Amino acid sequence: MQGVRCPGCGSFDDKVVDSRQADDGSAIRRRRACVQCEHRFTTFERLEESSLVVVKRSGEREPFEREKVAMGIRLAAKGRPIDADGGGSLDALITTIEDALRLEGGPEIPSDVVGKAVLEQLREVDPVAAVRFASVYLGFDDLSDFEREVTMLSKRTEPKRR
Repeated sequence: MQGVRCPGCGSFDDKVVDSRQADDGSAIRRRRACVQCEHRFTTFERLEESSLVVVKRSGEREPFEREKVAMGIRLAAKGRPIDADGGGSLDALITTIEDALRLEGGPEIPSDVVGKAVLEQLREVDPVAAVRFASVYLGFDDLSDFEREVTMLSKRTEPKRR
């Protein structure tokens, strides 16, 4: 089996001298040694994920865009304790949503499934932001739509203790 090209001499003949998990298990870090010149170097092995494609209601297909999901969450979470200014917890929330979509099925995901995944995660993180998101995503027309969503959220969460 051929190795990786040595940055020292260009040879493909190397051996792995150490392997470890990197980036919280999303990559493998390998220390290698060139058999020709004994130069040591590091390589990283990562899973190549296929890109998600969102299938719109019109049938149009477009690549999944994290920024579109982030914008929807930012709007729903405005003034809420979710880190909506582009920080770590928003990014983690979007990563959770994207991972859930990848597990949902193939590389093509209907847009309503994306909306449901966002709504489910928001329900877990911030019920107020979830109601705001649902009002736009589900197209609430009157007060009864809001009441139904709040009732559903109330059944899912424990009452606050005082």
